Order: sequence, then structure tokens, then C-alpha cells
Amino acid sequence: MRASILPDLGAEILIPVCAVIGIAFSLLQWVLVSKVKLSPGQDFGSPRNDGADEAHCLIEEGGLNVHNVVGKCADIQNAISQGCLALSFFLSFSKSTNKLVLQRITRNHVHAGATSFLFTEYQYVGIFMVAFAILIFVFLGSVEGFSTTSQPCSYDPFKMCQPALATAAFTTISFLLGAITSLVSGFLGMKIATYANARTTLEARKGVGKAFITAFRSGAVMGFLLASSGLLVLFIAINLFKLYYGDDWAGLFEAITGYGLGGSSMALFGRVAGGIYTKAADVGADLVGKVEKNIPEDDPRNPAVIADNVGDNVGDIAGMGSDLFGSYAESSCAALVVASISSFGIKHELTPMLYPLIISSVGIIVCLITTLFATDIFEIKSVKEIEPSLKRQLIISTVFMTGGIAIVSWIALPSSFTTFNFGEQKDVKNWQLFLCVAVGLWAGLVIGFVTEYYTSNAYSPVQDVADACRAGAATNVIFGLALGYKSCIIPIFAIAASIFVSFSFAAMYGIAVAALGMLSTIVTGLAIDAYGPISDNAGGIAEMAGMSHNIRERTDALDAAGNTTAAIGKGFAIGSAALVSLALFGAFVSRADIIAVDVLTPKVFIGLLIGAMLPYWFSAMTMKSVGSAALKMVEEVRRQFNTIPGLMEGTTKPDYATCVKISTDASIKEMIPPLIVGIFFGVETLSGVLAGSLVSGVQVAISVSNTGGAWDNAKKYIEAGASEEARSLGPKGSDPHKAAVIGDTIGDPLKDTSGPSLNILIKLMAVESLVYGGLLFKLF
Repeated sequence: MRASILPDLGAEILIPVCAVIGIAFSLLQWVLVSKVKLSPGQDFGSPRNDGADEAHCLIEEGGLNVHNVVGKCADIQNAISQGCLALSFFLSFSKSTNKLVLQRITRNHVHAGATSFLFTEYQYVGIFMVAFAILIFVFLGSVEGFSTTSQPCSYDPFKMCQPALATAAFTTISFLLGAITSLVSGFLGMKIATYANARTTLEARKGVGKAFITAFRSGAVMGFLLASSGLLVLFIAINLFKLYYGDDWAGLFEAITGYGLGGSSMALFGRVAGGIYTKAADVGADLVGKVEKNIPEDDPRNPAVIADNVGDNVGDIAGMGSDLFGSYAESSCAALVVASISSFGIKHELTPMLYPLIISSVGIIVCLITTLFATDIFEIKSVKEIEPSLKRQLIISTVFMTGGIAIVSWIALPSSFTTFNFGEQKDVKNWQLFLCVAVGLWAGLVIGFVTEYYTSNAYSPVQDVADACRAGAATNVIFGLALGYKSCIIPIFAIAASIFVSFSFAAMYGIAVAALGMLSTIVTGLAIDAYGPISDNAGGIAEMAGMSHNIRERTDALDAAGNTTAAIGKGFAIGSAALVSLALFGAFVSRADIIAVDVLTPKVFIGLLIGAMLPYWFSAMTMKSVGSAALKMVEEVRRQFNTIPGLMEGTTKPDYATCVKISTDASIKEMIPPLIVGIFFGVETLSGVLAGSLVSGVQVAISVSNTGGAWDNAKKYIEAGASEEARSLGPKGSDPHKAAVIGDTIGDPLKDTSGPSLNILIKLMAVESLVYGGLLFKLF
């Protein structure tokens, strides 16, 4: 049997070097984005500031005097920084300058609102994080009565391992590391998104290609920062924990599972809170602002409208980032846990043991090369090239990564080895493990493109939904639901095929690395996903700044492509969640030493029924939470307009903090039931619960996400009037358009709240079972 070609020292160097390269490349992209000038010049005695970008836009759009605009923008920037901007400050401006001030106020309030929301949410999350950390320590420490003496190892009773108290302490530490890394990743993503919006708008004046590059580079900043920092923190934690655990690799990687739990716990808050936040704000803004007060949709006097813009970024950028980070962390932890009780861990072969991290390291380099195709090699010259360029990113990264996986499997793995398989050791060849990773990688690409087919208005499914609006809202809803159900078929077959191949070759370890394969191009996935909200906000800035129709057409094209990438991102998240959850389930049953899960056993069958019910329960909670928060938001916005003097006149700022609190409070109370469900079941029943929630949750998540996306794009299809059929359904205000709006309203909480949060739910339950398993095994 040939040993691995890559020496242990080489693996120890390769992983952190790739992570550092990824971080450095993200900072380079940030520098390139920051070079977009936000002022017409630096020779006016005023430092370059964020307020000058609107002036720059309007200079070329409306021919305003450079000196006057820059001077006034500098004053506005100073006033905003002091928090004392009032309507009297710009009453003397011209009509076009008023648009500038309006846009400037909005952009600053969105940025401030985003930061305010995250900090408000993080206050709640901080309390939860501390409480949950204490819970983990108490539960795991109490397994052996907080024993500080060594105990026989779970898989080798003739060998002594570290005490239970040590596992409790190190699991708690890894949980906190995962939680903090997830929060920081979401926050940095939020910062770059709000930083890049106006710069993307400015670049749209030079052409759609320049704007595309700015938006994509900004998304790449988040992608590289998240993937690289997550990898680096996990690698450092493993090496630090190893100083204590020594040869007890099973205990070491058991403690590391807390890292994935921390990441997904924070992702659940970000995803659900962001979804509830933006949908509640959307309803409040429309019903009170547009309908009752007859003010523009994007008027900064309406606190709910600003909150809506904030929520889009928090849910789609911070939430998605934390979601995929959680998937990456959990799949890595699942693979490491199973490997630690396989030949890699038993024989203490470090390089093969770190195979999951090496895959992620090579993925960073592959995505770096892939990014250059979008920003430097191929130049976007027309609107119609935007969407193909984003799809090309997925294809190129998948093809390159396939070659990278082959090389890694050849140099980092021995020619043959064994992996743990329900109480036995299964013989595996290195080429078989390569196929496990590759099948997960290509399954992710299939899921992404199928998701796009069912949610993009460029294809017949969404066009059929739009056409159904001719008969009213009822047929629109019927066609949309049917589309969502049908869209499950191919993704489920893709997931099933990857599970069959990977399990046949390498048992549960194969499934774990298949999940890693699907997430190996996470950088590219995050880049094109974050690109969407950045382009969306750039279009809003162009609209509010009163820029020309040509520039708005470019930003609208960027936004339209962003809608498609958001759908593809959701597809990747759901598909990876399925594989990750199954891998975690496999790690759970391996650790519990369960030989088989018999569905004919009453306890297991009861668990299946309960598990299949949980996604519906969770969806009901999140959907109702959106409705309840929307009602409170409407009442709050009405109160502010009716009781705050000068709000309608613009002489007083709205109370944004109260709107933030309404949405955040509504999301927090929905977290508790899913978090504690797994603790109260025995091992057999919990096995059924995990299997049932996985099978049910994946179907529901795919269906509701695609249904909501289809309804949204059916409405946009009618509004855009891009074809003769679309024009026959429009214009805005027509009966078909009103029917499409109803469908879109129903679909918003489905695609932005319930659907995206379900994949986190099933992952979180699975990783909880792995972390809390020690307690469960003692009690039942």
C-alpha cells in the first residue's frame, strides 16, 4: 500500500498558505473596488468622501456645477456624521440637487440601518451564544459527572482518552469560535455590500461591463474572506487542541464538532431574522407609505422602506454567508469525526486526516483563478452577456475543481485505506474517494442550473406562471405551487445519485466528502450570490439619483441577473444542506455505535413521523412570525407618521431603532423550539427524527424557495415587457399584473424566510445530535 505523497509538513503548510492567499486576494479586490472615485476631484480643499459619489453621477447626468455640488456634499457629509441633518438644510437646493440629497440620506440610512440591525441582532445573539455555550459545557461535562480523570476510549476500550470535562470545555470553545467566525463573516459581507452599492452605480455610467466588474469584485471580497477565514480558524483550532489531546484524535475531532454547531446557530438567526425583517418592513412600507400617505416607494421618511433595503442585505448577504459557512464547517467536522475513527485516525496519518481541509484549500485557489475570468480575461460588453458570464463562473470553477480534486486525492491519500462503516472498517481506494468528492461537486452544478431553470423568467416555467395571471390570482397561485412541487424532481435525483455513489464507495465518509465537494467552490457561489443584492441596491441608487434611462437600464440588467444568482445560491445551500445533514447523521450513528436504523421499530417510526413534521412546524412559525411582525410594523409606521411632528415634512428623522426591534424580536422567539427538539429523544428515536426531518425538510425547502422565486420573477416578467407575450399582460396596474403582485406577496416569505431557514434547521438538528450525543447515550 502506497503512503500519501504529500508529507505531513507539506499539508501543514499548504492549508494556511492557501487561506492567507485567499484573504490577501479578497483585500486586493477591496482595494480595486475602492479605487472607484467617489468625488470629481481632490483639488477643492475637501477630502474625498462618500457623499460625493452622487454628485459625480449628477455632474455627468445633469451638468451641475462641480464646485457647488462638491461643497454642498461635503457639508451634507459633515452634517450626517454629526447626526443633525434636517430638511431645512436642503430647502434651497435645486430640484435635481434634492434628488441627490434624498439619495444620499437614503444610502447613509441604509448603511446605518444595516449596522444598527446587525448590532441589535448581535445583542440578542450574544446572550443566546453565552447561554448555549454554558448549556453545552454543562450537558457534556455532566456525562461523567464532570470527571477530570482519563477514561477508556469509545472505540478502543484498552486505550485511555481525555476526561469528559476536557471534551466539554474544548467543544464549548470550538462552538464559540464557530459562532464568532460566522458573525464576523456576516458583518464583513454587510460592510462590503453597503460600501460597493454606489460605486457600482457610478461605474454604470462608463458601461455595463465596468459596473459588473465592481459588483462582482465586491461579492468576491465576501466569498474569499468567509471561506479563507473559516478554513484558517478551523486549522488553527485543530492544531491548538492537538497540543492537549495528543494521540486522542477521536476526542480531538469530537470536540471540533462544536465549530459547525456555532456556525449554523448564528446562521439561523441571520437567515430568519433577515427574512422576517425585510418582509415585515416591505408590507409596512407599502400599506402605510404608498397606500395611506401617498409618498414614493423609496422615500427615506418612511422607516419601513429603509428597513426593507437593510433586510435585503442582511438576509441575502449576511444570512447566506453564515448559512454556507455553517455548511462548510459542519461538512468538514463530519468528515473529520468519521476519519478519526477510520484508518487515518487509528494510524495517526496526518495528511490523509486533513484531506477535507486540503480540498477546501485547493478550492480557494481554483476560485481565485475562476474570478479572473470574470474580472480580467472576459470583458462584459453588453447587457445580454451578464447572465452567461455568471453561469460561466460556475462551470469553469467546477471543471477546474474536478482536476484539483484528482490531484489532491493522488498526493494526499494513500493508495488504499479503511473507513468506519457501522462498526466495521471498509476498504477504500483513493480513486474511489475522488469520485465521491467529484459527484458531490457536479451534483451541486446540476442543482444550481435546475433551480435557475425553474425561477428565471427567461424560461417557460416562469413564463407559464405569468401567463396564468390572465385568469387572476387563483390560477397564478395554482401554477406557482405546481412549479415548486415539480422543481424538486431533478435536484432530488441528483442528491440521491451522489449519495448512492459516495456511500457505495466510502460509506458515511464518502457522503461527508461529497458534501465538501459541493461546497469546494463556495467562494464562487458566495461571490455571485452577494453580487445580487449589491446590484439591486445600485439600481435603487440610480433611480433615486435621477440618472438617465440608459444607466437605469444597465443597473436593471445587473439586478435581473442578480435575481437568478440568488436563486442558484439558494439551490446550492439546500443541496449542500441535504448532504451535510446526512453526513452528520452518519457521524452521529457511527459515534453512537448504531449498526442499523430499523424503521419498523416503533421508537424509530415515531421519530420519522415527528422529524417529517418539524419542517412544517418551523415553516408555520416563521410564516406566522412574518405576518405578526408585518402587523406590528404597520401599526408602528402609522404611529410615527401620526405622532412625530415634522416627519412628513422631513424635518425629523424616523425612529428606525423601533422598527429594527420589532423585526428582531419577532424572529428571536421563533428560534427556541427547533434548538431544543433533539435533546428530549433517545438514541433510536432521535435517529428517526433526524432521518424524517432531512427527507421532509429538503423537499419543502426546494419547493417553497422555487415557488417564491417563480412568483417574483413572473411579476418582473410582466413589468419588464421584454416580449410580446409579456407586453400583452401588462402594463403595471393591469389585472394580470395585480394577480402577479398577489403571488409575489405570498411568495416573499416563502423564498426569503421559510425556505432558506429550513436547510439551516436540518443541519442544526443533525450537528446538535452529534454534540449532545454523549448526554443522550447516558440517559437512554
